[in-house]
Amino acid sequence: MSGKAKLLKVVLLGDGGVGKSSLMNRFVSNKFDAQSFHTIGVEFLNKDVVVDNETYTMQIWDTAGQERFKSLRTPFYRGADCCLLTFAVDDIQSFKNLSMWKKEFLYYADIQDGNMFPFVILGNKVDIENRVVNEEMVRDWCNQNGRCPYYETSAKDATNVDNAFKAAVERLKELEEQLDAKTQQHGTTVDLRKKAKQSGGCCN
Repeated sequence: MSGKAKLLKVVLLGDGGVGKSSLMNRFVSNKFDAQSFHTIGVEFLNKDVVVDNETYTMQIWDTAGQERFKSLRTPFYRGADCCLLTFAVDDIQSFKNLSMWKKEFLYYADIQDGNMFPFVILGNKVDIENRVVNEEMVRDWCNQNGRCPYYETSAKDATNVDNAFKAAVERLKELEEQLDAKTQQHGTTVDLRKKAKQSGGCCN
């Protein structure tokens, strides 16, 4: 095995205020800032993780959740290897909007089969008392959306944050293994991240 890490582009999506930036900062630098402001546009940070004795550099793109920033974030969806769909357990609307975020991502990332793309669902802010989204609601949604893994997280006290980000890599590996098994049966090769459509005369 070579010592070179595999680069994975990971996109964090969800409504503004659900804690995407806080999750990213907790994961990458193990810090939490209660006074952090909304992301304007897009920012990213890198962190190396080891999964199954392989090293991956996770390039995590934190995108602004507000509608007015849509034109800034959507160009960054293309080429993503994983997507973390995030809501806050004290905000029912942020949970209801997961389907919208998933649909937007699949459209702009040009993903043909959403059930074979590695999504992980994060229910953030489990440290607070007044939660309104229960786990069963989320499990039902996940089962209807390709059986996405679900993690309840708290950026504030670091609950499940490392596990949730590493789960994106594990989900990617799992789906790639499923595809490999299928292609061996059919004798064809399919790349999970290859897009079926190529726009003429344009760079990827």
